[in-house]
Amino acid sequence: MATVTASLRLQPLSSLSSSSSPPPSSRPLYLKFNTSHRENLRYLSSLGVIPQNPRLAPAVDNLPHILSAVNFLKSNGISDEYFPRLVYLCPQLFSPTFSISETDPVFDFLAGELGASAAESRGMIVNCPSILLSDVEYCLRPTLVYLKELGVKNLNRASKTNAHVLNTRVEKLRAKMRFLKSIGFEHEEAARVCGRIPAIFGYSVEDNLRPKFEFLVYDMERELEELKKFPQYFGFSLGKRIKPRHWHLKKKGVRLSLSRMLMWGDHKFYSKWKP
Repeated sequence: MATVTASLRLQPLSSLSSSSSPPPSSRPLYLKFNTSHRENLRYLSSLGVIPQNPRLAPAVDNLPHILSAVNFLKSNGISDEYFPRLVYLCPQLFSPTFSISETDPVFDFLAGELGASAAESRGMIVNCPSILLSDVEYCLRPTLVYLKELGVKNLNRASKTNAHVLNTRVEKLRAKMRFLKSIGFEHEEAARVCGRIPAIFGYSVEDNLRPKFEFLVYDMERELEELKKFPQYFGFSLGKRIKPRHWHLKKKGVRLSLSRMLMWGDHKFYSKWKP
């Protein structure tokens, strides 16, 4: 790859919101390709893309590829502050065995089929950089279609939940639906739960959902109808929130709705129901 002495002026990604205009005080960023090997190392280490220890520096032959990946990502609006996160979560992006051009279909999918703005697409990538490695035909597109069928909305919003759910194979999503139906939800009811609380797709059935359901039924002696009214129950920690509050109330002989039991902050809850 020929070295280029140039500067590419870019605007920083100021936030993960849908706004694409940086604040007036933002300084433009400059990506420089230099002929000096030492300057390239210094630049990449300042971004957090490579270690600062020169002994851990990548091979000379790998630098053009890393610089090319940095250039590509910055040309798509990824600002300096997010590169350490990208390297930590998805080092493959900077690997000499990976062609950054392979990510073009993902950018096209985010902008076209998902309908994400430039800022929302960048937010998706920062929240879940491995989405750039996903196959559009076999993962992203089928997942998007399935989520829309369930009624999940606003998938273009740049949240961690949306980014990770979109990057999940359909079969894993269906496993959560099967679980809800196995405990008594009708298909439409299960779909509504997933539509309202898409974060449920990120929970493990055996390590999260099932233990919470069994505690609800066997220890708390609650009915399924209560869960249907308050499916947000699944989003609370079993060990840190559900169990301590249940046993605390049981000692006092108090029974509350799931929402009152769990939605209140600790201060309000324990002030109301003092030990």
